[in-house]
Amino acid sequence: MKPEYQSGPLVWLGVIAGTCLMLFLFQQILWLVVPFLLALILYYALLPLKQRLVLAGFSHNLAATLVSLAVGALVVVALMVSLPWLTAEAAKWQESSARYLDGGLNLLMATLKKLETQFAVLARLRLSAELTQGISEFSEHFAQKHLAGALMTLAAWAPSLLLAPFVAFFMLRDGWRLKRFVGQSVPNAFFERTLYLLDQLDRTARLYFVGLLQLTLLDTLFLAAGLWLLGISAPLVLGLVTAVLAWVPYVGSIAGCLLVVLVAATDFPAQPQVAYGAVLLFLLVRLLDDFFFMPLTVGKSLNIHPLLTVLMIFIGGAVAGIAGLMLVLPVLGLAMVLGETLGRVVTDPRLRARHAHARRLREMEAAADL
Repeated sequence: MKPEYQSGPLVWLGVIAGTCLMLFLFQQILWLVVPFLLALILYYALLPLKQRLVLAGFSHNLAATLVSLAVGALVVVALMVSLPWLTAEAAKWQESSARYLDGGLNLLMATLKKLETQFAVLARLRLSAELTQGISEFSEHFAQKHLAGALMTLAAWAPSLLLAPFVAFFMLRDGWRLKRFVGQSVPNAFFERTLYLLDQLDRTARLYFVGLLQLTLLDTLFLAAGLWLLGISAPLVLGLVTAVLAWVPYVGSIAGCLLVVLVAATDFPAQPQVAYGAVLLFLLVRLLDDFFFMPLTVGKSLNIHPLLTVLMIFIGGAVAGIAGLMLVLPVLGLAMVLGETLGRVVTDPRLRARHAHARRLREMEAAADL
């Protein structure tokens, strides 16, 4: 029996180098990568519905069209229902944002002053006074230095994000045609391996994004339940927002935690223990993610050692910043499948012999009537 192929150090070096190269290139075209990722999430979320229609006798084109129209109609109805509420609340958002920032700053000042009363070193450093001065200077010049740039960035990103639903629709309609086109373009000797590669790439991406959605649902439910027990307002909305922010490792979790702490400090200005409880809640959910939720959801799709996962997250952040943190795990999973499949092809002498024999037969057929 032929021994089973095992990835060697050269394959893993190629996988890591290829991952870093793809992250660097993706950072340069991030305006296209982000809508494509959103389209992949939509595609894998809607693919089971389309497959059910295909099994029921509908064509691929008609099934993709019906699913897309149904989802688009639901989105339009949801927007029409929520539009009056959004219009009424839009005027309050600016005031609410300022109120939440003030609540967070008051909590921070109260915490620093309490620490200064207990530690003489902090009292001599005058941290609360220095921080108050720095915050006031930042707030005075924020609009002049950062607001215009933020609005321009948002305006530049808005058109590219509109690509996501169109890309998802064409992936639903023509994804199977792309697989057939790629399969027909490879030599016959490698046809089986190509089918296996395409299937594994599709399976890895699908399981990753489906697992990401499952992880988001679990995080939302647990965060919402904890925030509700703490008495913080809008627990379900905050849980969903923070769970989506957690798609960016570390950075997103910290941003979500800060958001909830601001809301808790504003809702309970005289009870700082509620904000501290929110921080403990986030630490608990983070531990649950690392040891229970991640292995049950995303961990099933990417069979990666935890040490390599942590190292690649740091490498991805160093190579491509926040975009690298968000993209490194799915890119690494796809690179692993590609590297292992190519390793199987290169190390299989029978496949190489079949390809060489097929070339000789084609050359003999071409020269038969000369």
